[in-house]
Amino acid sequence: MKLSITLIAFAFALSVAASSTRRDTSICAGEEILSETYIGEEKNVKLQHITCPPTPSKRALAPRQTNVCGNTCITNCFVPSGGGPVPDDCHVIADALRFDSENVGALFEIGTGINNTIALTYATCESFYVNQDPTTQIYCRTDWAAVIDWVAPNCQSTQNAHGGNCVATDQQFFIQVQHS
Repeated sequence: MKLSITLIAFAFALSVAASSTRRDTSICAGEEILSETYIGEEKNVKLQHITCPPTPSKRALAPRQTNVCGNTCITNCFVPSGGGPVPDDCHVIADALRFDSENVGALFEIGTGINNTIALTYATCESFYVNQDPTTQIYCRTDWAAVIDWVAPNCQSTQNAHGGNCVATDQQFFIQVQHS
């Protein structure tokens, strides 16, 4: 009897250890985590580079400027209310981006191809940047921080929402803020 209890406990411990590398939420079906690290002054915000299977696009493949810093985006809040991230947790992510902007560099690059993604997670908040363009993009960490600080408190239950996103007016990218 003790042996079977020990084996069950061991199997449970293995499943918990194995699941610790899995994401709680999925950005897309078939996503693949390419790398994972921690950013910010306290190294408490998880950064993951994620790729998703490409989806067919009928968009013309004209050459583009890859630096999309400062591009405008339109905010969409997700309805109905309930289950959104805690805005203070999202602000920790925004501060980590600002810290890295000052100490690592103002810009970051997100790989070529449709659906390349960078995800940032802290406590109840997850934000991700999705490149929807087939070319490499460069974006500003401070711009991403500003989007997080706008969407997180303005897409809450008081607005009948539970998180939201900001989609570039030309559809090249979007930034999402949601419960982790």
